[in-house]
Amino acid sequence: MKSIVVTGGSGKAGRAVVRELIEHQYRVVNVDLVPPPEPLCHFLKADLNDMGQAIDALRRAAGTVERRRPFELADAVVHLAGIPAPGLAPDATTFQGNLMTTYNVFSAATLLGLERVVWASSETLFGLPFTREMPAFAPITEAHPMLPENGYALAKGLAEEMARQMHRWNPATSFLGLRISNIIEPHEYGMFAGWQDDPHIRKWNLWSYVDSRDVALACRLSLEAGFVGADHCIIAAADTVMRRPNLQLMAECFAQVPITRAVGEFETLQSTDKAHRLFGYAPRHSWRADG
Repeated sequence: MKSIVVTGGSGKAGRAVVRELIEHQYRVVNVDLVPPPEPLCHFLKADLNDMGQAIDALRRAAGTVERRRPFELADAVVHLAGIPAPGLAPDATTFQGNLMTTYNVFSAATLLGLERVVWASSETLFGLPFTREMPAFAPITEAHPMLPENGYALAKGLAEEMARQMHRWNPATSFLGLRISNIIEPHEYGMFAGWQDDPHIRKWNLWSYVDSRDVALACRLSLEAGFVGADHCIIAAADTVMRRPNLQLMAECFAQVPITRAVGEFETLQSTDKAHRLFGYAPRHSWRADG
């Protein structure tokens, strides 16, 4: 049974990841500034803007609340901490905070020799909300140009390069960045009804989303994969948020964008093929079935 630190374990994605890992017999520590609403595992309050606290957090891995074990070095970290989206804080604050905490966590992981860093990159790297430039093609893949439009996205792009360089410094630590789409919890599926009459409401990310439980699945599979290196991949649901077929959506909102292959009527336009190849990711949840 491995010991995993989840930074940002009190947030939307973090809570799902903590639950998924505990259900699969991992020992988990939640490192966050605020405690979670439900104490599923050991909670460590730490400010990851401080390198010393980041190192100390990754040195600690404990048992569950019910059965505590001595602290020990973590085997891996799932790094989800940070301001979770653009527009929630001044742009410079978001850029500085997210880049610094990520640098500290990555540095601590390589210094301590952790096996794996799984971390939250972002779909925003593709140029969301597609107001300055349209998508280069659809479905979007990891080959799409990086076109960050704000400090949040720019920090994610720099963090991907940071991961590549830190793996070069210490090849014992591998990095998997998950370019996660708009995270939706099951109780939020009801709001999808309000988007159906106007495709422009959700065109900002090609009508993509991902269930928080599938984010958790992707994180666990990323930890378990026989992967060495530093790479990134898209994590999205298998379908779009719309009942209108893809070809209609694209014709109305992105008529000039080339569609590079045949796509299903409601198939996601952010391809998860690479994640499937790297670690077997196949999303299990859809608003059409669960909503």
